[in-house]
Amino acid sequence: MSVRSAPCGRYVRRSDSSPPSAELQLAPDSRLWRRLPAQTFTFILILLPHNDRPQPHSSTHPLPEQSSVGAASSRMGNRDDEYDFLFKVVLIGDSGVGKSNLLSRFTRNEFNLESKSTIGVEFATRSIQVDSKTIKAQIWDTAGQERYRAITSAYYRGAVGALLVYDIAKHLTYENVERWLKELRDHADNNIVIMLVGNKSDLRHLRAVPTDEARAFAEKNNLSFIETSALDSTNVEEAFKNILTEIYRIVSQKQIADRSAHDESPGNNVVDISVPPTTDGQRGGKLQCCQNL
Repeated sequence: MSVRSAPCGRYVRRSDSSPPSAELQLAPDSRLWRRLPAQTFTFILILLPHNDRPQPHSSTHPLPEQSSVGAASSRMGNRDDEYDFLFKVVLIGDSGVGKSNLLSRFTRNEFNLESKSTIGVEFATRSIQVDSKTIKAQIWDTAGQERYRAITSAYYRGAVGALLVYDIAKHLTYENVERWLKELRDHADNNIVIMLVGNKSDLRHLRAVPTDEARAFAEKNNLSFIETSALDSTNVEEAFKNILTEIYRIVSQKQIADRSAHDESPGNNVVDISVPPTTDGQRGGKLQCCQNL
C-alpha cells in the first residue's frame, strides 16, 4: 500500500488488479516508480481548488431585540413570534440568589440544582396573554459579580421592568438590595416597574430575612413584593405575570391618554364658521338704526 501526501484534498481508494510485473506511474513528472503487487489498494490524492473545498458550517446568533419603553410590536410572520407588545425585563441582585433558576423555571420550567454563576449576560423569552393581547417578555439575566458592572448601562437600556432578587436565607443579599436599587434608578428609565423578590422561600428553616421587613422596605420604596422558590416553583409564574401585567396596564393607559390629548388639541377642535355673502340689496339699504343719519 502506498500513499502520496499533499497539502490538502480528498483520498480516493481504488483496486488495482494489474499483474505483479506491472508498474504504476503516480504522476507524469514523478521520478518515483512503485512496483505494486496484485490485489493491493492504492490511495490517489485528488487536489481541489481552494473554492471547491468543503466549507465548515457556521451558525450565527442575531443580537437580541431592543425594545423602547412601552413599545408595541407589529405581528411577525412566524406564528411563534406573533405578539402585540414586547417588554424587556431585567433580573438583578447578588450572585447566587437564584436569578438564573428563576429565568429557567419561568421560560422552560427547568431547575438546575448545580447551577453555576452566570458569565456576562443571558436572556430568554416567553409570551403570555393579558386582555386578549399577546405579551412577549424578553427576560435578561446578568452576573451579580462586581467585575461585570461595566455592562450595566447596556444591560438596562430599554428595560421596562426589573426583578430585584435577594436570598431569604442570606441577609447580606438583602442588605445589598438598596445598592442595586440605586444602580437601577441611576441607569434605567424613570418609569421602570420594579418588583422586590425574596427567592428560595423553600429554605424556611434557614430564613434570615423576615417577610414583614422586606415588605415594609418595598412599600417605602414604591416596589411590589413577592417571595418565590425556583426549586418548587412557588410564586414564580405569579411574579413574572404580575410585573408584565402591571407594565401592560401602564402602557395601555399611556396610549389612551396620548390619544385623548391628541383629540383635544386645538387643531382638532376647530369649528367651521360659515358667513353668508353680502347681497347688493343689503349694500344699498341702511339699517333701521341708521335711517335718520
